[in-house]
Amino acid sequence: MNLLKPHLYQMSAYEPPLEGRSAKKHLLLDFNERTLPVDPAIEKALIKYIRSGALQKYPAYGDIVARIAKYAKVEEGSLMITNGSDQAIDLVIRAVCNAGDEAIIPAPSFAIYRQFAEVENATVVEPLYTKEGGYPTSDVISLANSKTRLIVISNPNNPSGTGVPREDIEAILQAAPNAAVLVDECYFEYYGKTVADLCETYSNLFVARTFSKTWGLSSLRLGFLISESGNIDQLLKIRGPYDVNQLAVIAVEAALENPEYTKNYVKEVMKKSKPALEKWCKGRKIDFWPSSANFLWTFPPQADELAEFLQTKNILVRPKKDALGRLGLRINLGSVEQTETLILSLNEFYD
Repeated sequence: MNLLKPHLYQMSAYEPPLEGRSAKKHLLLDFNERTLPVDPAIEKALIKYIRSGALQKYPAYGDIVARIAKYAKVEEGSLMITNGSDQAIDLVIRAVCNAGDEAIIPAPSFAIYRQFAEVENATVVEPLYTKEGGYPTSDVISLANSKTRLIVISNPNNPSGTGVPREDIEAILQAAPNAAVLVDECYFEYYGKTVADLCETYSNLFVARTFSKTWGLSSLRLGFLISESGNIDQLLKIRGPYDVNQLAVIAVEAALENPEYTKNYVKEVMKKSKPALEKWCKGRKIDFWPSSANFLWTFPPQADELAEFLQTKNILVRPKKDALGRLGLRINLGSVEQTETLILSLNEFYD
């Protein structure tokens, strides 16, 4: 006898290929992570707390919500911390979607959106991104109907790096006032654009962010959700009181004390490393999607073989197919030195 919801037995788990990855052995360009170590002040703060003899205590969050709200330039009551931005996404979808509701999730995109929607037994509608047109705004608006409870906007999108203009997001918010519009801004620091301020105007807007990608705290899992304060009050009823661990809070407090450490990394990635890889692709006439994030979705000849060759050089990239089944490689950018190492290996493969 199956005790769980019947549709769960028809689903597959989301299992990213994480096994065997090593920050010491590999140049990790496959998961859009920060490629350099975090601010040493973060390590010191974590060690200090671990040695304080307080690990047996439940987390006490202090003023971390206020600190993050100040950084995000929103009101404290409009923000909640979560166990990574994945939990923020899950909370919104759990709160708004019932069986039979429709969720508009343009594809290809981050697989977890569809996973969470299908756990709630929602019907997923997938208009397609295009290289030329970007986010399918007009398709999304035309597909929205009385059954639509969720619209996802990954901004910028993974794996394509596509940014979505502010006016397009507002058009969707206005066209679907009875649907939750979830804008995932996990690459915000690279993109530099946000719609978080629009939460004061649109009660159906939810903005998710994270300290995983840019700040380098992926393993500690701290994200946050921004929305109208009434929405946050309700979502706090779903999130557990201790879902965010204390070490994550300690790390974020230290990170926010020195944001320049992160800003300098972002500048190197976006102003030097990404242009260098774009230039290499253009020089080799290799197709890639325009990207507003810290990665490029490239479509090189012999993509399979190239990924395998790079692995022999201890460089990991992420194979990703487009809507037509064409295999591409999503390549994360790091420091200039790391990008030069990557390009030397790319040239070795093709020369």
